[in-house]
Amino acid sequence: MINALESSSTRPYLIRALYEWCTDNGFTPYVAVQVDDTVQVPREYVKNGEIVLNISFDATSSLKLGNDFIEFKARFAGTAREISVPVGRVIAIYARENGQGMAFPAPVPAPAPAETGATASPAAPRASLRDASKSAEIDAGKVVHLVSGEAGAEDAAVAPASSDPEGPPRPPGSNGGARPSLKRIK
Repeated sequence: MINALESSSTRPYLIRALYEWCTDNGFTPYVAVQVDDTVQVPREYVKNGEIVLNISFDATSSLKLGNDFIEFKARFAGTAREISVPVGRVIAIYARENGQGMAFPAPVPAPAPAETGATASPAAPRASLRDASKSAEIDAGKVVHLVSGEAGAEDAAVAPASSDPEGPPRPPGSNGGARPSLKRIK
């Protein structure tokens, strides 16, 4: 018998389910990723340690939503790039058109080499879409629903294949630098 601590993470299964929901409903699935050395993405598109990637069928080729990695090929400013994201680095998946999706607890950073003897603090995990200090704190395992702050606003963001220097796309209703709010679903 497997206990809860030995079972595999639900994150890859939830990502696949929400990806399928987005595509079945004609939405564009985006993933927000907290970038570190294990993430293979074009660094010039990373802002505040995070990147938002369009993982739709039209924006990718050879997409694999595995239990350990999300891997695909995509064009950025006309150049084909290989993308590899550890599933544990995905902090949200949502539909571009309406912001519906799910945020996950941000990965706990590995201790710096100077801190190898220190014990990790038992601080609660945080969900982040682009800036942890501006996001709502959530408990691990809680399901959240991304809602836009302003209904009816059009999304002017472009898929990651663009050369948009303004950064990653934002869900609709984002007014300038505003972030989607997190709403607990009970």
